[in-house]
Amino acid sequence: MGTPDFALHTLQGLLDFGVDLCAVYTQPDRPRGRGKKLAPPPVKELAVQHGIPVYQPLKLRDPAVVEEIKSLAPDLIVVVAYGQILPKSVLDIPRYGCINVHASLLPRYRGAAPINKAVVDGEQVTGVTTMLMDVGLDTGDMLVKRATEIGAEETAGELHDRLALLGREAMEETLQRLCEETLRPEPQDDALSCYAAMMKKEDGRIDWQKNALTIHNLVRGLTPWPGAYTTLQGETLKIGSTVPENGDDADPGTIVAAGPEGVRIACGDGTLLVRELQLPGKKRLSAADFLRGRALLPGTILGE
Repeated sequence: MGTPDFALHTLQGLLDFGVDLCAVYTQPDRPRGRGKKLAPPPVKELAVQHGIPVYQPLKLRDPAVVEEIKSLAPDLIVVVAYGQILPKSVLDIPRYGCINVHASLLPRYRGAAPINKAVVDGEQVTGVTTMLMDVGLDTGDMLVKRATEIGAEETAGELHDRLALLGREAMEETLQRLCEETLRPEPQDDALSCYAAMMKKEDGRIDWQKNALTIHNLVRGLTPWPGAYTTLQGETLKIGSTVPENGDDADPGTIVAAGPEGVRIACGDGTLLVRELQLPGKKRLSAADFLRGRALLPGTILGE
């Protein structure tokens, strides 16, 4: 069970391992792009390429869907970013249970946006965890963990791609140890847990009163989606590719310099060098290209 790009490496891994896949469950086709044409999720496309039966129920907890899964009689269900909560009636079907790949080092960052939140919080290390699913939200016993450092300028999108590959590796080890009967499920310590709620567009609004490093982490944690933004003379101005620098005495949100290397903006503590900018309906541009079309004069205040 899986839906977006993040699940592709693990599905490809299962195919490469030679696992006997009786079915793939994924979310229904959704409108995509400017034309809003129905498009299949990435996992469906890969499954179809390999001739695997694909199921796309609207609600997994529908009794008819549960009976359908029972009729398939799976020994194990692998779940990666499926997009629906598995009810107990489904969790109880496979004799080896349901094993999920979660994109954090549990019990930290349970929930829908663990990659974004880890970057926004300025974490230096994250990873993936395979978990024996239960009825809670990412609360099941842990099986295999793989850790990785987060780069100082790494975005959530870049980290997403690395963790997707790490998830495949963790699932490979999990299945090998399951077959060898060497898995030792480890209960999560709830006292160490925290949640990463689904991101919303409004989470990207920049508060220039905060320090430069905090804003830098927000920008890269929300790249590519939903994106961090401020306002420029009433227009939304998206911001990307930043570097925190030492301070300036100007009021927070004030442009203190603008040149080909970037736009420097005063923060509550420190200055943020912004190397990419985007106005509504326009492409994201380097600072040098942006400034050729629109001047950003020192003293201009953003976010008013």
